[in-house]
Amino acid sequence: MKVKVAETAGFCFGVKRAVDRVYQLAEETKGAIYTLGPVIHNEVVVEDLERKGVRTLDSLQELERLEKGSIVVIRSHGVGREIYEKIHSLGLQCVDVTCPFVLKIHRIVEKESGRGREILIFGDNCHPEVQGICGWCSSCASVVSNEEELGNFMGKLHEKLCTVSQTTFNYNKFKDLVEILAEKSYDNIVLNTICDATERRQQEAGAIASEVDTMLVIGGKQSSNTQKLYEICRRECGNTYYIQTLVDLDSEMFRSSSCVGITAGASTPNKIIEEVHKHVRTEF
Repeated sequence: MKVKVAETAGFCFGVKRAVDRVYQLAEETKGAIYTLGPVIHNEVVVEDLERKGVRTLDSLQELERLEKGSIVVIRSHGVGREIYEKIHSLGLQCVDVTCPFVLKIHRIVEKESGRGREILIFGDNCHPEVQGICGWCSSCASVVSNEEELGNFMGKLHEKLCTVSQTTFNYNKFKDLVEILAEKSYDNIVLNTICDATERRQQEAGAIASEVDTMLVIGGKQSSNTQKLYEICRRECGNTYYIQTLVDLDSEMFRSSSCVGITAGASTPNKIIEEVHKHVRTEF
């Protein structure tokens, strides 16, 4: 069986930087290390870090119960301004591994909202990256993820806007929403803040999916960028499967398949990708 593996599959720069730093801290520090939410949306990595003493905090209440001097890691998704202030006020050590591309968005919305522009964010309102971006807006911030939500937004009065995007947003969807938004003559600054790695990954995944009989998308179930890869691949290849690890593979996935494609989200370790690739190539 022929297997095509996406060159862009696996850890992106921001995720690798964050994960490497937390592993380094785990080796250097005797006491516990805490992350605000899972450092990345991959259960395998999070469980491995837990065995090394890295604990995940799920709420600000848990943060308030830590001893002074405890190490708190701000993960790659970033957080709002008030979280930094909270960590400082509690006398905790802050290690910031926010992705530089996310930090860039923080600076943009901080600057433009300070100038009185309303911030429009294309993304998932429930995603921690988007919540962090909103936390740097001093003026009104709205989040939309599809045409219907954008229509509702445009049905209300707006003057000056600044439009940005979650770094992992679907690039084609971003372009479509921008075109719809352009129908209204807003005083609008539009900035494509989807990271280059995401855009390349999505384009390559779609291209491979259009050429194969079966497509495998590997990543954690909570990973936003992996979910978007799955959506893109599913449109190109009806026989597309979303898996987390080798355990999820089933022979039924490959019935009548002569060519299989593999891609993976930005939070998927290379080890998992290699295991899936080897198994598909040798067992099916």
